Parts: sequence; C-alpha cells; structure tokens
Amino acid sequence: MRKITRTTGLAAMALTLSLGLAACGNEDDDSSASETSSSASESPMESESMESTPMESESTMTEGSAAAAPFGEGCAAVPTEGAGSVDSMATKPVATAASENPLLTTLVAAVGKAGLVDTLNSAEALTVFAPTDDAFAQIPKKDLNALLKDKKALTEVLTHHVVAGQLGPDEVGGEHETLAGDTIEVMGEGEAWTVGDEKAAVLCGNIPTANATVYVIDSVLMP
Repeated sequence: MRKITRTTGLAAMALTLSLGLAACGNEDDDSSASETSSSASESPMESESMESTPMESESTMTEGSAAAAPFGEGCAAVPTEGAGSVDSMATKPVATAASENPLLTTLVAAVGKAGLVDTLNSAEALTVFAPTDDAFAQIPKKDLNALLKDKKALTEVLTHHVVAGQLGPDEVGGEHETLAGDTIEVMGEGEAWTVGDEKAAVLCGNIPTANATVYVIDSVLMP
C-alpha cells in the first residue's frame, strides 16, 4: 500500500510540473505572438507614412516645372544647349537672346535695321511674338526688301509684334495693346494659340529671356 501511494504521489508531482512548464511555454508563445502581431500592424502604417510625403513632393515639383516650361512642336528646333538654347536665352535681354536663336535670323536683322535693339533690350518687361525665318519668307521678296528699307514702316510692323508685360500661357489670351499703339488678339488654350488677324500659330511658346517672354509664330503680323 505504501509503495502504491508513493508512486501515485510522484506521478502526480510529475504531471503537475509538466502542466506548469507547458503553461509557461504557452504564455511565452502568446507574448511573442502578441509582440509580433503588434509590430506587424504598426510597420505598414509607418512605411506608408514615410513613403507618402516624398511622392507628394515629387508630384508638386513636376507640376511646377511643367507650368514654367516652353511648349509647342517648334521647340524641337531650338538648340538644347549652348547659344540659342532656352537656358542661354533666359540670361540675356530679348534682342540679344533672339540673335542667338537659329529660327529668328530675319527678325533679328529687321530689328537691327529699325534701330530697336536698345529699345527692346532696355525695356522692363515685354512679350514678343517672334516670326520665324519661314514666316518672313512668305512675304514676296520684293515687298520684304522694300519693307526692310523703310525704317518707319518697319518699326511699325515690328512693334506691332510686342506687348507690355511678360505674359505666361495663363495670361496671354485676350486682346492686348501693342507698342505700335494698336491691338492684337491672342486666342486659344493649353498649347494651341493663334495671334492676330493672320491667325499666326504659336510654334514654340513661353520662352523666357531676361526681360521678356517670347512666342515664336509662323506668320508675320501686319498692323
């Protein structure tokens, strides 16, 4: 009888110890699982918070850059670097900047013949609608030569292409008084604009210079 009682007592102690260890093990497992679960639930929120701000900042910068950039298919003909490039023109007054642009050699010659270089370069803020060489080539050669020799008429034609203020794409639309004292109307939206009664198309718009904004157009505007 004593042997049976003693054996039974030892078995009971062993069972109790085993259950206790198992319980401790379960508690440790539960604690680890709880910590892991808590960490997992916090990490995505922290990651999302860290990633969202740079994405918003990048979007804002992109929109700002796009708003300031020149636009139009004709901009592909503007040099990408060096003299005549957008970066180079932005540092020089408008008549000097135009003299570097390969699209505007006839206009630059006409400005020189009319004696308007200093007038344009010293102005505080202008918008210039600048006809390309191809635009001047549309005028019969005899008529163009006559115009280039008539300083008064040439000045009137050239100043008809210039308005006060540096007008961006959000301001250029509408009717504007020119330096010639008459008016021109600019119509359109986005990147599609026409200028004057001739409906001259803007080929490359919103080109910055030190004191002006230039819109390269495909026709010469007549007063």
